[in-house]
Amino acid sequence: MADYTYVCNIKLKQKDMEKIIGRDTERKALSCFMKSGKAEFVALYGRRRVGKTFLVKQYFNSKFDFYMSGTIGAPMSVQLSNFREGLINASLSNAKIPANWQEAFMTLQHLLESKMDKNRRCIIFIDEIPCLDTPKSGFTGALDHFWNTWCSSHSNVMLIICGSATSWIIKNIIDNHGGLHNRITQEMYLRPFTLGETELYLNENGFDYGRFDICQLYMATGGVPYYLSLLNNSKSVAQNIDALFFGRDAHLNNEFERLFKSLFKKAEPYIQVIETLASSVYGMSRDEIVEKTRITSGSQLTLILRDLENCDFIRHFRTRGKKIRENQHIYQIIDMFTMFHFRFCRKETTDENFWQNSINTPAVNAWAGLAFERICFLHIPQIKKALGIDRIRTEYYSWRSTISEPKSQIDLAIERADRMINICEIKFYDAPYSISKDEDMKLRIRLSNFKTETGTRFGLLLTMITPFGITQGKYSGQVKDVVTMEELFG
Repeated sequence: MADYTYVCNIKLKQKDMEKIIGRDTERKALSCFMKSGKAEFVALYGRRRVGKTFLVKQYFNSKFDFYMSGTIGAPMSVQLSNFREGLINASLSNAKIPANWQEAFMTLQHLLESKMDKNRRCIIFIDEIPCLDTPKSGFTGALDHFWNTWCSSHSNVMLIICGSATSWIIKNIIDNHGGLHNRITQEMYLRPFTLGETELYLNENGFDYGRFDICQLYMATGGVPYYLSLLNNSKSVAQNIDALFFGRDAHLNNEFERLFKSLFKKAEPYIQVIETLASSVYGMSRDEIVEKTRITSGSQLTLILRDLENCDFIRHFRTRGKKIRENQHIYQIIDMFTMFHFRFCRKETTDENFWQNSINTPAVNAWAGLAFERICFLHIPQIKKALGIDRIRTEYYSWRSTISEPKSQIDLAIERADRMINICEIKFYDAPYSISKDEDMKLRIRLSNFKTETGTRFGLLLTMITPFGITQGKYSGQVKDVVTMEELFG
């Protein structure tokens, strides 16, 4: 995946960005692409509901020389009809429904040539592009021909394609081995909001939530802009969660199934893998996934795992023995909405106030601890900055003992090029965390087991990550660094 954060150093103009919240890196990148002086083929992709279409439309104020959007699950005839509508909106009032994609792009080429202005960008935006590639439609070949024979030879053309089916875009466009091979000039991957961006969104929309409340909201929605747009600023976090997931006509009641069916043509094996991973707190190796799902450990499983990771549903992290193992991975759900769905929404409760009635129960508190751990993994850059190591090369992973009984486990280890390792203990607590005598002993044993089993000669720095820091006391002395909730919002 290309890194576009370096493209240029440009100050954003407020008048151009009034309606876009966050997304500073992406906006700066689009500004640079606009000013590059060459033909640009931009692929924008990411999880469904993350705001891809909104970003492009708001940034360009919906002023495109041509715009169309595919329809999920529709046949080729409907997609070509959508293309005709785009032609009409682009001023070709007598446009007919093209017979095929070759004719569609030829018609578009003639239309753009008639209105081309060398003094400005010619912007073509094709949204939900994976929907257009219906069986035997010849779509990618026609797109290949359109870009290679016309777009690429006009320095003022910018072709933007967008879609939620990330796996399709990567396979058929970015990693294409045919005519589109290496034709993408820029790729942009749009992720859900960070905690800081979520706070900014909520503040801009009249919510008066504290950061601890926002953390709890993030545990259920994961910073997905569409989910945030469904919230009511006159309700508490708990009331909003009930309205989204458990109330009568809850907005997100069927979201999981819709989400997967819109992303994957054959969603069942993907759901099977996600459901299997949801049953494990720590995560699973590839062999464990095979054993539980009975999916053969071959190209199909490789594709499923890669697609789920590309869509930000799961992550993999390396394991650590005597050294970091490059080829041994643990897979773990990282999408907050998916975690919440499997933990609570599949119980089919009839209690419309289920969440308000479950606050501070053991089940919810256990889930919150696990969810906060996942939030930390989604905010590694913020943690590194808080520790003052954001300019140091690092590897990060979780660790689980294979020898000790009970099994020692480390939530997060950040191994640094300066021969130090931050051993992070993650605790979700609504007040400064106090380390007891027993907890102190457990931490000491954990560090000792890690050092013995890995054989590392790096220095170990016990680091606490907890919302309100720790209480200074008799057993806090061995903690070398503390990262608080405030820094996760940084």
